[in-house]
Amino acid sequence: MKYCKKCRHIHNDSEVKCSVCGKSLFKITDDNTPVYIISASGFELQRIKTALEDSGIPCDNISQKRNYSAEAVTGYDTSEYDVLVPYAAYEKAYDICVGIGAIKEGEEQIIEDDDITVDSNTVSLDEKFEQMSGVKRTTVRVVSAILLLIIIAFVVYGTDFITGFIKNLFG
Repeated sequence: MKYCKKCRHIHNDSEVKCSVCGKSLFKITDDNTPVYIISASGFELQRIKTALEDSGIPCDNISQKRNYSAEAVTGYDTSEYDVLVPYAAYEKAYDICVGIGAIKEGEEQIIEDDDITVDSNTVSLDEKFEQMSGVKRTTVRVVSAILLLIIIAFVVYGTDFITGFIKNLFG
């Protein structure tokens, strides 16, 4: 197996350049080499790290890009982190991430015998959802606003009718 020293993704032996960042690949010679398993942030990051550590798999996380301005405003770290595990524990860590739902079985799969992790659900958003034209978008907004006003009117008049009915019962 080969891996990229920059982004830590695993690749098969036949590849020369990293498909993620384009850097040269190197042969994994040590089972303790840290390799990429998943990206996460916030609570999901803590959940993944806890599950891995509870299973006896040492893990580390490195920041993809710090978002200091959001952290200053919200008080929360919103940065995305790459979770790294030792190469020897990669398959067990992958199984744990699938078990806790962090990786969906259909999204990524490990192909045995020196193949890379493959994304099998690469469908663009254009294929899933049609683009909405400006006229259609404006029409949807106007109709939504009218329906909202009608709902509010029903609630107000309905409440007025119910309170009038109750007043007539006791008055």
